Amino acid sequence: MSRFLDRLGQGSATHPWRVIAAWVLGLVAITILAGTAGGEPVDDFRLPGSDAQRAADILDESFPGRAGGDAVVVFAARDGRITDPANAAAVRDTMTAVARLPHVIEVSDPLAPAAVAAGGTITRTEVHYDRPTNDLGTATFEDLDRALAAAHHAGLRAEIGGSLAAWEPVEQVGSEQLGVLVAMVVLLVAFGSFVAMILPIGLALLSVAAGLTLVTVLSSIANVPTSAESIALMIGLGVGIDYSLFVVTRFRALRHAGEPVPQAAGHATATAGMAVLFAGFTVIIAISGLVLSGIWAVGMLGLAAATVVAVTVLAALTLLPALLGLLGPRIDSLQLPWLRRRNPEAHSGVAYRWAHAVVRRPVVAVTAALAVLLVLAAPVFGLRLGQTDFGTQPESTTRRQAFDLLADGYGPGFNGPLVLVATDAAADDPAAIGQLRAAIADDPGVAAVDPPAPNEDGTVTVLQAYPRSAPHDEETVRTVERLRSETIPAATRGGDQDVLVTGETAGWVDLSDQMSQRLPVVIAAVVVLSFVLLTIAFRSLFVALKAAVLNVLSIGVGYGVVIAVFQWGWGKQLIGLSDTVPIVSWVPLMMFAILFGLSMDYEVFLISSIREAHRRTGDTSQAVAEGLGSTARVITAAALIMMAVFGAFVAHPDPVVKMVGLGLAVAILVDATLVRMVLVPGTMVLLGRANWWLPRWLDRILPTIELEGDTTPSATGAAVPRVDTPRTAHPVPVAMPRTGLRAGSRDERVPIGHR
Repeated sequence: MSRFLDRLGQGSATHPWRVIAAWVLGLVAITILAGTAGGEPVDDFRLPGSDAQRAADILDESFPGRAGGDAVVVFAARDGRITDPANAAAVRDTMTAVARLPHVIEVSDPLAPAAVAAGGTITRTEVHYDRPTNDLGTATFEDLDRALAAAHHAGLRAEIGGSLAAWEPVEQVGSEQLGVLVAMVVLLVAFGSFVAMILPIGLALLSVAAGLTLVTVLSSIANVPTSAESIALMIGLGVGIDYSLFVVTRFRALRHAGEPVPQAAGHATATAGMAVLFAGFTVIIAISGLVLSGIWAVGMLGLAAATVVAVTVLAALTLLPALLGLLGPRIDSLQLPWLRRRNPEAHSGVAYRWAHAVVRRPVVAVTAALAVLLVLAAPVFGLRLGQTDFGTQPESTTRRQAFDLLADGYGPGFNGPLVLVATDAAADDPAAIGQLRAAIADDPGVAAVDPPAPNEDGTVTVLQAYPRSAPHDEETVRTVERLRSETIPAATRGGDQDVLVTGETAGWVDLSDQMSQRLPVVIAAVVVLSFVLLTIAFRSLFVALKAAVLNVLSIGVGYGVVIAVFQWGWGKQLIGLSDTVPIVSWVPLMMFAILFGLSMDYEVFLISSIREAHRRTGDTSQAVAEGLGSTARVITAAALIMMAVFGAFVAHPDPVVKMVGLGLAVAILVDATLVRMVLVPGTMVLLGRANWWLPRWLDRILPTIELEGDTTPSATGAAVPRVDTPRTAHPVPVAMPRTGLRAGSRDERVPIGHR
């Protein structure tokens, strides 16, 4: 594989315009395809087999009018009561205009006594459409919003809630721009050159744009969730910049060692590119593992992110060498003189001093790091899965305003009604239904129950109950569970009807239950697969096992911080969160898949360097010190970039995106510092020769993967890459004094830090 990558890199550098032309044609093709066949994101969290989904399917079949989407329009009088003549006339005229909008089939009377809230200042009306919410789109929402302008002009507040409100456009805050800006600063300090800094940034932006365009095409044939673009953008920018950083750093080191541009591009692709390919493949496999959740929307989140990562890997292995071939020596142009390194000395710098400190005191280092990580991960035992609602959205949105008005006027549970569907023989038995309604109304978690509504042939009857607590409240979850396990069975004992609880709130309860069941399955699958890949790559059982355990620990820290902030409310104001929220049911699954894959990046780069040093010296402690010292600066730079990109999304208005951004940023910080800089080297020193143990029978059957290509000793005793290609008949020595990465120096001879 390394020889193939070497030929690929040299070919791309030798014929850059052909590669660039191929990329341009590909981008034009997928852009045209996205414009003609692309679809819009849709949140489709269907749960086949769950009670909520079974009931929803029955409703769609028995009440065709309920199968379409709906909106709840909430009016509030600024002066007087909503039933005052002027206010009532404005409400009536507005809803007359709404009834004429496309796809509207029914509008309820907002001035009916049952619709007006107890205080008399708030009323509501339901707007029903002839097609599902997922098919309506932003245009339908905007039509309704414009129709409500007359009420605003008349001095009323008019806000939109219901399922249609999910299509409300939300103003973005440019999270990705902030992350890219910080990444530019980090790269500028690392490289000391504007040209070298711009290359990874530009390539990452281009590859992410291409990947997101492919996701748009994907949405034309499958329901891609609305959060997919933000999450794929977040991950794609992070890995795209990091992968380019590793390849560019290796290319510059080879150029400074005297290699011609095509050979340097080829060898950088064969060495750094091989590690990028392996790490990227691990990320793709881990994220794609979300399909094991059994939930279509969650699986599509993973596939969308994996698509973007795949494009960034392809760009790093083809387009980046082509650009390196064009730039050649100009890669170091526009340098910052004050960042140049002078008089480099071997075994110098903070990274090497830190490495030797860990090697000398491994027990102290490991114990201290474990103590910190376990404390930070402790909140994970208080994890409560749930779902956010419109009450957690920015106050500037109409859906949040409608949510607050409904809660003020009718009670917090009105925003998340529970729909009870009774079927079979007793569905049209008034006495049985009356007994059921009375039992539900007596439940301590239920505030009110609407009169029963049978379908035309009397085979299905619907009751709508309103909890006393808000949709995302833990008490609402207990109410749903109690209705299903106690209240309904007691009320229908001896009856023939089957009563199911559905509605959006009950659906999220079922989703959380399924996520809780699937999370161990996905974790086990990802850990086992990664263990196998690392065992093949490093020919060691203990290295692979240690990586899996420590990755899980760093992810636990990410979980712990997210729980402390979002669920417990510690410092929630600092990230723009007005209230505590439960951890969205699919977020832990998504975070695990992403973080486990990304953690492998640093593991590959660090262990590759340690293993190479061990092959040369035969001394584990010395190899750990050399490997950590030579990779620390690059891993730190890469982690800072990841943190900047992920952390910038904490400013996103959507609390779910905030949750993912904060969790990823914290976990990456911990992984690149305490785990890679302390725990990994410390445990390797303690294990000694056992690090490289592999049973002979297993060694014979495992395939061989050289992440860094073959190596051969140079005249100075340093390991140098060797990649035989048709253009290079003999290995090209590359001087690699152990001095750490120094930005922008002409004397820089250290490869990307994962040699």
